[in-house]
Amino acid sequence: MLDEKILAELEAADVERAKAYANDLERGLKIARTYPQGVTIFGSARLPQDNKYCKKARELGQLLAQNGHAVITGGGPGIMEAANQGAFEYGGRSIGLNITLKHEQFPNPYLTDTMQFQYFFARKVMLAMSAKVYVMFPGGLGTMDELSEIIILMQEGKMPKMPVFFYGKSFWRPLDKFIQSKMLPLGLVSKNDLKIYKITDDLKEIVKAANKIGHPAVKTNYYDGFTSAAGFQQLSDDEKLIK
Repeated sequence: MLDEKILAELEAADVERAKAYANDLERGLKIARTYPQGVTIFGSARLPQDNKYCKKARELGQLLAQNGHAVITGGGPGIMEAANQGAFEYGGRSIGLNITLKHEQFPNPYLTDTMQFQYFFARKVMLAMSAKVYVMFPGGLGTMDELSEIIILMQEGKMPKMPVFFYGKSFWRPLDKFIQSKMLPLGLVSKNDLKIYKITDDLKEIVKAANKIGHPAVKTNYYDGFTSAAGFQQLSDDEKLIK
């Protein structure tokens, strides 16, 4: 819980808000320890299930479940529903970390485990901490927000480096081209930053990366013992998860 001295110096509304933030994180952290780290799949909530990317997300969910990997999504419709359905239908662990919104977002029916968040930032923390591999399917601004946060945390050494895949070459190549032709020449990113992610059309490549990492035990987490670039001890070579 929050330090009482700090709370005493805050306004009542700020205290309640801080407690609500802490509650979202605390519940999320407890739930994250109830299943092994799996593969978090991001993507649009707006795509219909007959869309080609949803079909591929469903196929990926099934392949991951077949290989014993938990499938983790934001728990909503679109890409999330498709990935959860693939895992659910195979009998795998299908996890949805949902967010309370006024429209669009509601838990899909293919979840074996679910949690409802009030705050985006707490939900994003859990989507990151729950995973050993990240897959970005096509999406809108929400997906871009999640994508950029994962990349910047790895770039700055704030989280372990793990495989990050952008699925759909035709969709993601223009973004990659922009990064390389506009950001890189100005020194806004480095060549090493471009190695953080990989663009692919091969679902088996994603599954292979998850298989290479293996199946961590329940209640363990690759964040345990990890310390950021801010002057702390770094992971050993054996602990680093570089694709």
